[in-house]
Amino acid sequence: MEQFDIIVLGGGPGGYVAAIRGAQLGKKIAIIDEDRLGGICLNWGCIPTKALLKNAEILNYVKNSKKFGINIPKYDVDFGKTIKRSRDVSDRLSKGVEFLMKKNKITHITGRGVFKSTNKIQVEKGKKKNTLKAEKIIIATGGRPRVFPGMEPDRKQVITSKEAMILKAPPKKMVIIGAGAIGVEFAYFYNEYGTEVHLIEMMPDILPIEDVDVSKEVEKSFKKSGIKIYKETKVTSIKKLKTKVKVNAKKGDNTQVLNADIVLVATGVTGNIENIGLEEISVATDQGAITINEFNQTSVPNIYAIGDVSGPPWLAHLASAQGHVAVEHAAGNTTHPVDYSNIPACTYCQPQVASLGMTETAAKDKGHQIKVGKFEFRASGKALATGDSTGFVKIIFDETYGELLGCHIVGSEATEMIAELGVAKTLETTWQEIAMTVHAHPTLSEAIMEAA
Repeated sequence: MEQFDIIVLGGGPGGYVAAIRGAQLGKKIAIIDEDRLGGICLNWGCIPTKALLKNAEILNYVKNSKKFGINIPKYDVDFGKTIKRSRDVSDRLSKGVEFLMKKNKITHITGRGVFKSTNKIQVEKGKKKNTLKAEKIIIATGGRPRVFPGMEPDRKQVITSKEAMILKAPPKKMVIIGAGAIGVEFAYFYNEYGTEVHLIEMMPDILPIEDVDVSKEVEKSFKKSGIKIYKETKVTSIKKLKTKVKVNAKKGDNTQVLNADIVLVATGVTGNIENIGLEEISVATDQGAITINEFNQTSVPNIYAIGDVSGPPWLAHLASAQGHVAVEHAAGNTTHPVDYSNIPACTYCQPQVASLGMTETAAKDKGHQIKVGKFEFRASGKALATGDSTGFVKIIFDETYGELLGCHIVGSEATEMIAELGVAKTLETTWQEIAMTVHAHPTLSEAIMEAA
């Protein structure tokens, strides 16, 4: 039985980051994954979708090239090449992670890892079984699309985000259930490729966890582009017909029937905590997530959990940060817990959305006397020069102390702008200090200074 210092169960952005850091600390590391390294993020999530969304953005520029004085009367769209480019980007990065495992002398084992005790993992691949032992084990088995009863995908007419990334052609009509980040990104993508998109959300606003001003701005832009939006609407049934799918959607006492070629279920994420033997070792769970402390330890002290299995928010960069904390703690080093109040969230449709910290409503609910700064991109020279002045920067401060409580950006490069506010929050920067910091002109980032 081979002995390791630390076994990492799962090779996504939490798992492989933890494995690499553990190896850098001089520990003997094994990483186990039954699929390709990189997890959902790299193979079927963050990375391939961003490639698709970039294609959609370029297609939008082609459609609107006249406003730049460039006439393109005829152009061809090769959807197959769009999908292939996305897969190629994913493949390249997955191979890069494999290289990093070899470079750092990490033992990579392909198969399903199952707990047999608190320090033993049995790896199952086909009929072959192999048992490994470690002092510490990090669970990083990731997540999968959450599916509610009656919405079960058949992978053909009713699909998840995975199938939405590899369709052979854009459907004529698509119903998307769920207007969180995943649903909104695919709504933007398929709308640009000519699909009639119907976006259904049961909450009062699309992107329901975002600041309400941001949600309204994205909704306005989506409606202008032709996306049909149904808020406070619940899907009561999905019926698959021979060539169509019939969706019954209810708002209040009114039921509407929508017929579509494809239904995309984008109702969130749930952690992969089943079938890994947790019941064998009595690791505590709560509402489908593994319970952890500030150092990502589970109820069994030598076992850690990071990423989607530990509950929301389900973000790759959070998983990576948790991976650092967990492996440093497992190695016996002093480490700082993750600051969950300073985790950026990004949505890569156009206009993009990026946020961190409290919304205006949340800050008021917490009892803060707040100062809100807001700057519209339509007043930005750089935004006007680039031809896209949609959106704004909104920053929320504590009025008494000047503390940065939250920031919410909607606009063409929002996801590239949010990091500045993350650093500012870490350094406990006040609104006066942000306002006094000279920003280059002309840039979109000036909007942060102006908002402060």
